[in-house]
Amino acid sequence: MPTRKYTYYDFTLSLCPECLQRVDAKIVFEDDCVYMLKRCPEHGNSKVLIADDVAYYKNIRNYNKPSETPYKFNTKTHYGCPYDCGLCADHEQHSCLTVVEITDRCNLTCPTCYAGSSPTYGNHRTLDEVKKMLDTIVENEREPDVVQISGGEPTIHPQFFEILDYAKSLPIKHLMVNTNGITIAKDFEFAKRLSTYTPGFEIYLQFDSLQKEVLETMRGGNLVSIRQQALEHLNKLNLSTTLVVTIQKNLNDHTIGEVIEFALKQQCVRGVTLQPTQQAGRLQNFNSATDRITLTEVRRKIIEQTNLFKSDDLIPVPCNPDALVMGYALKLGTEVIPLTRYINPADLLDNSRNTIVYEQDQQLHAKMINLFSTGNSVEGATEKLHSLLCCLPNVSAPSLSYDNLFRVIIMQFIDAYNFDVRAIKKSCVHIVNKDYKIIPFETMNLFYRDHKKVYLQELQEKLAV
Repeated sequence: MPTRKYTYYDFTLSLCPECLQRVDAKIVFEDDCVYMLKRCPEHGNSKVLIADDVAYYKNIRNYNKPSETPYKFNTKTHYGCPYDCGLCADHEQHSCLTVVEITDRCNLTCPTCYAGSSPTYGNHRTLDEVKKMLDTIVENEREPDVVQISGGEPTIHPQFFEILDYAKSLPIKHLMVNTNGITIAKDFEFAKRLSTYTPGFEIYLQFDSLQKEVLETMRGGNLVSIRQQALEHLNKLNLSTTLVVTIQKNLNDHTIGEVIEFALKQQCVRGVTLQPTQQAGRLQNFNSATDRITLTEVRRKIIEQTNLFKSDDLIPVPCNPDALVMGYALKLGTEVIPLTRYINPADLLDNSRNTIVYEQDQQLHAKMINLFSTGNSVEGATEKLHSLLCCLPNVSAPSLSYDNLFRVIIMQFIDAYNFDVRAIKKSCVHIVNKDYKIIPFETMNLFYRDHKKVYLQELQEKLAV
């Protein structure tokens, strides 16, 4: 009897990468990898690698938890995902992180830019427009977990600090500024003023590599000294910072461990976020056939290139396990202790359960008891430690602070090639657009930016016939 060369695993809905029409897709296992197979009536068959680790891909299904929805939905479900974003009532996750793009303009024209920003593109949002965008988030979330002020390059907005003042007046738990670091590097007084917004404030610093060749390819120039100067200022102020690395295969995937080790030596750095390149916006110097990298490839390279994390330390984030991986560690002077391996996955799915697998390391068990100032109470240590371990920067342990926490996050923004409607419905990183709708990051860059809306309208018209 003839057999196929792959093992069929699942079915989903995807998009044709050429015309963005919704198409059926198979998930299959072949040669120890996971592929998506799909066929568009107009553009034929396509095959894309979506994971190089079958066991991990199968395991992510164990990390699903009941959906947490916003208090308010903004659009009706009519055409079906992903053509109704805003958020529609069919979406399955609230905004864990919401991006507010206060300007289209940037002081760089990066060859890699999901928003297509430049010094001449678009406009700044007015202060009233930004306030309304922030108010929309609060209406949806009441107490938003994380709001990120972004662009373009937000620090060039003429009313940047007025925007931060208003954002800090709202019940936002954690506020971030997404920046390329140029203004911070060139103006210490600017950085010093940023530090007045702490606590609950963080810099999300573009940091693709320590090598000038990588920065020239991705950012159009040698920004090594700019990055170093920005970090010098941020370290001097101990202003909480996340280093954000866009990963492209055969360009900077071999330096992941180098960046993590560098980050651990910086006083101000609380973690590293690694983002496989999303095929959207302006994307020069990129070949889809050779340069795409999957979440599981990045995860494996972290393990191979660092002495910090092992396989059990890098686990799916339950709000969107297809697209997010997290690993946490404690920084105690020069010592770094991985934490995620000691957490029972069930804890992440049920907040009423707080169980740490202590028997794996009795020495660490004793150290945790001492750290959390709970005497001989294992339950107390467990409860306080559990509050540290989430995808959000929320620390309540009495004898530790956010300075002691180090996290590595892999954040995969799905595009038309690996689009899986099952994962998109769980997207928890969102953008407020100019129409005051809250759009998943992935679909925003595919359909809802100014120059993309015409394609969305054409697709909606086809579906309406």
